[in-house]
Amino acid sequence: MATILVVDDEEPIRELLKFNLEKEGYRVRVAKDGPEALASIEKEQPDLLVLDVMLPVMDGMEVCRRLRLNPQYQQIPIIMLTAKGEEIDKVLGLELGADDYMTKPFSPRELLARIKARLRRLNVKEEPEVMIVRRDLRIDISGFRVLIRGEETELTPKEFELLRIFAAHPGKVYSRDELLERIWGYEYHGDTRTVDVHVRHLRLKIEKDPSNPEYIETLRGIGYRFKG
Repeated sequence: MATILVVDDEEPIRELLKFNLEKEGYRVRVAKDGPEALASIEKEQPDLLVLDVMLPVMDGMEVCRRLRLNPQYQQIPIIMLTAKGEEIDKVLGLELGADDYMTKPFSPRELLARIKARLRRLNVKEEPEVMIVRRDLRIDISGFRVLIRGEETELTPKEFELLRIFAAHPGKVYSRDELLERIWGYEYHGDTRTVDVHVRHLRLKIEKDPSNPEYIETLRGIGYRFKG
C-alpha cells in the first residue's frame, strides 16, 4: 500500500484528496504547511508527495528545493498544485525538480490518474544494462549516479530518466510527445514545454557548451536524439 503525503493549507482540499485517495486504497497523511511537511517526511518517507505551491511559513517551491537537495529524498515523486496558472510558476516548479503540476481547480479523477502513473513507474524494473558508457559519460543505472569527464554530477529523477533513455539508444530520435508518454507515463495534454525545460537543465549539467551540445542534439520541429 503506497503512502501519499498531501500538503495544502486549505482543509477542504486536504480532506477531499484524503477521501478520494483512501477510497482507492492508498494510505494518506496530510500537512498544512512546509515545515510540517518536511517534519512528516523526515519521520516517515512517503511514496509520493502532492504539494501545493502557495503555503504559509514555507512555500511549496522551497519544500521541493530542499527535498531535491537531499539525496535521501531526491527520488520521491512530487506533483505540485498551483492556483496561479502562470507559466513562470509551472516552469520554476519543474526546474526545481517537481515531476508534474496541476492548476487549481483540478479534477480529482485526473490527479488520481497522474498519481497512479507516477507510482507505476516506481515499480517498473530497470533495463538489464546496469552501466551505460558513452565517451566521457558514465551512467550507473542501479546506483543512480552520473559521471561526466570523471566528475559526478547530480541529476533530478526526471533528468536522470531522460539521460538514461537517450544514452541507451544513441541515434534514435525521440519526439517530445513520446518522451512525455514514456517518462511522465500519461498524456500530458500536449504541453511539451515540460520536456524542453528538463532537457535544457540536463544540458547545463553534462555539456561543456550547452549552446553547442556534444551529447543531446535538438532536431528542430521533431525532437531530440543522443549523438552516437
